[in-house]
Amino acid sequence: MKNHSQFKISLFVLLVFVFLASYGAECRATPPSLQFEPLVFHPPKGKRTELSNGMVLYLLEDHELPLVNISFMVQAGSIYEPADKIGLASMTGALMRTGGAGEKSGDEVDEELEFLSASISIWIGGEAGGGGLNVLTKDFDQGLDLFSDILLHPKFSEEKLQLLKNQEVENIRRKNDNPSSIASREFLKLLYGTESPFARETTLDTISQIKRQDCIEYYSKYFHPDAIILGVAGDFKSEEVIQKLENKFKNWEKRKEMLPEFTPIHPEYKSTVNLVEKDLTQSSIRIGHLGIKQNNPDYFPLSVMNDILGGQAFSSRLFQEVRTRKGLAYSVGTVFNPGNIEVGTFFAFSQTMSKNTIQSVSAILENIKKMRDEPVSAEELRLAKDSFLNSFIFSFTNSAQIVSRQISLEYYHLPEDFMEQFRDHVSKVTREDVLRVAQKYIHPDGMTLLIVGKSSQFDHSLSIFGPVNTIPLTNP
Repeated sequence: MKNHSQFKISLFVLLVFVFLASYGAECRATPPSLQFEPLVFHPPKGKRTELSNGMVLYLLEDHELPLVNISFMVQAGSIYEPADKIGLASMTGALMRTGGAGEKSGDEVDEELEFLSASISIWIGGEAGGGGLNVLTKDFDQGLDLFSDILLHPKFSEEKLQLLKNQEVENIRRKNDNPSSIASREFLKLLYGTESPFARETTLDTISQIKRQDCIEYYSKYFHPDAIILGVAGDFKSEEVIQKLENKFKNWEKRKEMLPEFTPIHPEYKSTVNLVEKDLTQSSIRIGHLGIKQNNPDYFPLSVMNDILGGQAFSSRLFQEVRTRKGLAYSVGTVFNPGNIEVGTFFAFSQTMSKNTIQSVSAILENIKKMRDEPVSAEELRLAKDSFLNSFIFSFTNSAQIVSRQISLEYYHLPEDFMEQFRDHVSKVTREDVLRVAQKYIHPDGMTLLIVGKSSQFDHSLSIFGPVNTIPLTNP
């Protein structure tokens, strides 16, 4: 009898243990619900100094690897090129790199870089130019010789210019092949205007107008020491590098170049519906309007708001609602792109089958409006802020990246501690802040809608959103 009682007690204890183990497994935390202590991170900074000719210089020693990285930004850009020579800026940058420098041809520069396992880049984009040198520490002097020659003595080879022009002509001839590229290009024209420096495009005519002398004059106007911010990161000694840079650039005289001024853009929020008719089985969608500058004090809560709406790759509202729950789109999201010289853009994008086009647009607009109507949930806000704050450290993965960021902040006249401010400001964003900026800066009733696709295959008429403006695709 006693043994029987002991067996029953043992069985009871065993069942309780199994129950508790099973219950614990069911309550195990999932990754999104895990709680972590806030990361405390103080990134290193490069030391700022100036060469005798006025060139700003950042230096950050890092002796972990035998590499030296030089990067720079220059006050240039396609927004400053003449309207009849669109493409001049980018072509000038490319020709500086490929057209030879000093006593060397472009091919000889390439061969020497290949021998050194080094690389040099020069580029000129919309609002800035830049480039850099990446070289082993033991070959730094040779790499610097090539790099400084390209900055100081580019040869602007006529042969290489013709090659670049031929490549650009081919790009123009194929510009209507990619629907997503068409959508991006035409959407910018709708927002800024076809003649705006922030939206205009190269044509066969503007490329044909560009001569070698134009590249020389563009370079001479915009490349000078007090327009350049240079950074050096890696395995070097600061005093030695400063002296080497002084020796290389000492005869490059400083001068002040007045940049062209732009008529300020005052965003107007008018609802328009636009169609680029193209025989496709899918539609490329853009919905949005002009946005803000990066120095706007509401930049931080707007970044969080965008993250919740469509910025996050998998957890955003648009992804969950339009793609996952309704299965309407292959891709969907939002882009909040603040401007530096002028206001930037805010827009939603999507790619979907033609038969889902109108449903997708409606679902996107519905979610955009919802951002203005009610506060986001506490969980959405927590996930968005955690995503920002936990990914913050990846903005500083190496010394070259840190110096490059310092250069960019100074170039765009942003505070030196902007990134630290970003982290602090994001951590303080509240649900009320997100609702406030959504109501202030997002205008669902004043959005520009653009679709590239075959309208006869749409699930409903595009005109349910308003009168349709058809944009013709012109042949180059």
